[in-house]
Amino acid sequence: MKKFLGALLLITSVITLIPTVSFSKTEDCFEPVNRAIFSFNIGLDKVIFKPVAKGYSYLPDPLKTGVKNATNNVSYFVQIPNQFLQGKYKQGINDTGRFIINTTIGILGIFDPASKLGIKKNENEDYGQTLGTWGVGHGCYVMLPVLGPATLRDGVGKIGNAILDPFYLSTVGERKMLLGNNLGDGTYWGETALDKTNWRAENLNALDNLEKNSVDLYASVRSLYLQRRDYLTNDGNSSDEDQWKDFK
Repeated sequence: MKKFLGALLLITSVITLIPTVSFSKTEDCFEPVNRAIFSFNIGLDKVIFKPVAKGYSYLPDPLKTGVKNATNNVSYFVQIPNQFLQGKYKQGINDTGRFIINTTIGILGIFDPASKLGIKKNENEDYGQTLGTWGVGHGCYVMLPVLGPATLRDGVGKIGNAILDPFYLSTVGERKMLLGNNLGDGTYWGETALDKTNWRAENLNALDNLEKNSVDLYASVRSLYLQRRDYLTNDGNSSDEDQWKDFK
């Protein structure tokens, strides 16, 4: 608990300081380095992630649906706190209900009885979006090895997504939790790998089409990412069409 409160204090301090930095305009401050990392990521995708995703896509649909449901359920550990931080109390209460129902009746989220009861899932929220809601701009665009596109704001958000995530805190490291020893690093990283593999498999055709139709794939990914983040932060109230709609 002390470590959790310390992490929360650290993030709060960073959040307090961030608005003093000029993040009003998104610039590709590190473009040469970003392009090099992007090329590395593309090569890694072609050699590892895409082949794995293709193999995964041949699994039975019920199994893939169960994996997606379970990883979506885990995401509520980050989503629900951010809904309340953004003042979206109705959505937070709605998704808290979804989480409770799917974790219990749905057997740890493998099944989705909440949707059958008419409790629909809301768009994902994270600490990067919360910072955006609070008026913090993107800052410089960055391309992270393996992790892909981000901005300085979303980079801080990613730290919050990890160290303030109860699922992360109950799995990674040697921490003792309320029920004794934690679940182990493999649980967290295994869930993360399944989540990313499932997303990559669902978007095999969309990403192939993006690559075929882009004169400059790096610039296309950058544009898509920034537009998507703005779209999510503004809850769809953006002047730009959500060009990410073709992706699942």
